[in-house]
Amino acid sequence: MSTSTHPAHGHDGHDCDDDCGHDHGHSHHHHAKPAGGIYLISPSSAVRDPDTVALACERLAQEGFKTTVDRAALAVHQRFAGTEKQRLAGITRALKQKHPIVMATRGGYGLSRLLPQIDWRAVADSGKRFVGLSDFTAFNLALLAQTGAVSYSGPTAVADFGGKTVDDLTAALFGEIMRGELEILSFETQDADPVDARGVLWGGNLATLMSLMGTPYMPKVRGGILFIEDVAEHPYRVERMLAQLWQAGVLQRQKAIVFGHFTDYRLAPHDAGYDMPAVVKWLRGVVKVPVITGLPYGHIRTKATLPVGQKVGIATEAGMAHLVIDEHQH
Repeated sequence: MSTSTHPAHGHDGHDCDDDCGHDHGHSHHHHAKPAGGIYLISPSSAVRDPDTVALACERLAQEGFKTTVDRAALAVHQRFAGTEKQRLAGITRALKQKHPIVMATRGGYGLSRLLPQIDWRAVADSGKRFVGLSDFTAFNLALLAQTGAVSYSGPTAVADFGGKTVDDLTAALFGEIMRGELEILSFETQDADPVDARGVLWGGNLATLMSLMGTPYMPKVRGGILFIEDVAEHPYRVERMLAQLWQAGVLQRQKAIVFGHFTDYRLAPHDAGYDMPAVVKWLRGVVKVPVITGLPYGHIRTKATLPVGQKVGIATEAGMAHLVIDEHQH
C-alpha cells in the first residue's frame, strides 16, 4: 500500500491531558497543519481494561494528538459502556468540548439503541470529525443519512493504539487524513474489475450496515462507492447479506463495490471450495457493477481511515487500485 504523500514518522509530541497522567517529550518537525486533539467516547461496548485507554492516550500523544477521555468512557452497564443515558451524554459532551476529533474507544454493540435519541443535526453542526470502526458504522451511516455530513471509518483507541504495538501505517494514514494531507490511497489488489469513477464513499461493517435497512438511518446513495468488511461471518452469511442488498436494489445503484477484509471465519469440509472468492465471483454474475478487492480496511492490523459521505474517485490498473481522496476535505 502506498500513499501519494509520504507518511512522516517523526511526529510532534504533545503532553497528554490530565486523563493520561504522563508527559511526553517528543519534538520532531512541525506539520503544516496541526492535527488537533482527540476526545475519546465509548458509545458501544464496555472497555474491558482501562489501562488500554491510558496506553492509547500515550500512543496518540506520540502521534501528535492531545487527548481527553470522556468522564463516562470507562463506565460499565451489562455489556455496554454505561447506560443509554450515560452513552448519549458522552456524545453530547463530545460536541461541546474543544478537540476537533472524536474517536470511539472500541466497537462491539450499542449504537443501535441510541440512534433515535441522537441529535444528528447537532452532530453535523458541531464540525467535529468522528472516527470509529465496526459498530461505529451505525453512527457513520446514520449521520450521513440524516444530514449528509462526512465522518470517518478507521481506527479505534483500544484496538489500534492500546495494544502491545501500534501499526505504523495505520497511525500514519489516520494522521494524514485528519490533517488533510492524503490525496490518493493506493493498494494492491489480486482481483479488481476495470473502473474509473467518482461517487460518494460509504459503507463500513456489513452486518451493521444491514441492520439499518428499512430505517431512517440507512443512506440512500446513488452512484456511490460502497466499501464493506466483516469479522467472524462465514462467506455464506456475507453472501446472504449481499443478496439482500442486490435484491433491495442497492448494489445496482453503485459505481463500484470495494471489499475490505473479511476475517476470522472457519470453512467446513462441506463448503467444498465455497469461500470468499466464490462469493465475489457469484456477486459479479448477478450485479454488473465493478468489484474491487484488497482494500486495507476491516478488523485487521493495517487499516486506512476512510471519509464516509465524501465524494471520492476510484480507479484500477493491473494489480493496483487507487482511491482518490479529495484534497479539499474540510
